[in-house]
Amino acid sequence: MSKLDHLQSWHSDWSELKAVVFGLGVSGFSVADTLNELGATVLVIADKADDKSLDILDALGIDSLIGKDSETVAKRFSEFGAQLIVTSPGIKPDNALLVQAGEADIEIWTDIDLAWRVRDKFGKPSQWICITGTNGKTTVTQLVEQMLLSAGIRAVACGNIGKPILDAVRDPAEFEVLAVELSSFQLHYTNHIEPLASTVLNLAEDHLDWHGSMQEYGRTKGKIYNNTKLCCVYNVGDKQTSELLAKATNTDEAQAVGFTVNTPAPNEIGWVEDILVDRAFVDDASEALELATLNDLNESIIVSPHLMSNIAAAASLARAAGVQPHEIARALQEFQLDHHRIELVLRKDGIEWVDDSKATNPHAAAAALSSFDSVVWVVGGLLKGVDISALVAKYSSKLKAAIVIGLDTEPVLEALAKHSPNTQVHEVKTEPSEVMSEVVRIAKGIATDGDAVLLAPAAASMDQFKDYAHRGQQFAEAVRKEVQG
Repeated sequence: MSKLDHLQSWHSDWSELKAVVFGLGVSGFSVADTLNELGATVLVIADKADDKSLDILDALGIDSLIGKDSETVAKRFSEFGAQLIVTSPGIKPDNALLVQAGEADIEIWTDIDLAWRVRDKFGKPSQWICITGTNGKTTVTQLVEQMLLSAGIRAVACGNIGKPILDAVRDPAEFEVLAVELSSFQLHYTNHIEPLASTVLNLAEDHLDWHGSMQEYGRTKGKIYNNTKLCCVYNVGDKQTSELLAKATNTDEAQAVGFTVNTPAPNEIGWVEDILVDRAFVDDASEALELATLNDLNESIIVSPHLMSNIAAAASLARAAGVQPHEIARALQEFQLDHHRIELVLRKDGIEWVDDSKATNPHAAAAALSSFDSVVWVVGGLLKGVDISALVAKYSSKLKAAIVIGLDTEPVLEALAKHSPNTQVHEVKTEPSEVMSEVVRIAKGIATDGDAVLLAPAAASMDQFKDYAHRGQQFAEAVRKEVQG
């Protein structure tokens, strides 16, 4: 029994609540703003904050403690008498302030928990479709949003992407359905939500430095299935997702639907060659309903098994929400992939230059590598405790060359030497601002007709770039300058 069980609605009395908001990024600011609007007493604690956010907090009369040492923070937190701490999800559970809160039996939420409770601001609560997985969750979330909009449903993608979820809840547009992307960090802290439909798209090693083990990472991802009301969607090609579903609680009334890149069995959605077929939301299990075809996709989109899997997953979630076949086809016609996700930068002289900078782990890079036959691979960066060897071994036959970037190149070079000894290897040693120019210069001297020069680093970017988007932008700019002419 939670001490805060009485706070289950926007219209509850929040005026007696004392809440600490820990972290002042985009989501943290939305939490502070929301709690203040609800009438709670709020204290913001953060290591850093931009001047604009602090000015707004001051104008709203919200107290803040920014950039102070741990002793000062602990003392102020104790004096404040918080009943709740709403943390930025990226902050590790062993953080001193979160440990202090736990020891004092103070509840720890993220913006997801708060949004679930106050989603009825405009009357009827919004329904949630929740998406997680190691890879593909942003694309699937955006696809679900597009499919819902195509059906005339007021919907928005939010959560771990785009619009902070509390901004969506408070938006006068009065969204009927939220397509919510959830990271493993958010799910770690999430207490209780009840999605209309939910999915774990796939599971592979990632963020082990944060979660501590693959087992804990998987357990955290699997929480998304708990309390799902209508439909739990799993990946037929990744048995770990169905195993997580089997361990979920309070899902007895929900339909289990599988998605696949292959011919679907009953209760699955998948592909028969280039046709997307539904055998889950049909009256007769022997029936197969055509939803769309690959020809519906924008011609600039590179079709890959990974994308086909994402489309099948999104269609499963959308069908659970009542979206009709022609509306799914129309959504695919209108859909544009996010930048830096298997994005074609240039096709010239039979060579494709492809930006998949968003491939920040081996599983994501595998999706890109599987899409091409002969690859000049741009790889490396921050590996986040993940071993790249299995990826190199699996795709060795495709690797014409590897151009290794990043500050910590040794694990990548060792994996290539051991598992792909016939691959031509080049190591880039230059200033961060010159990395991609050097990459493109080297690639120009290697790639020939039929090759793909693929930026799919299988690693995070912050050793040499601001983020994965900056890394992708630098690559694309270098290609346009050095190759396109």
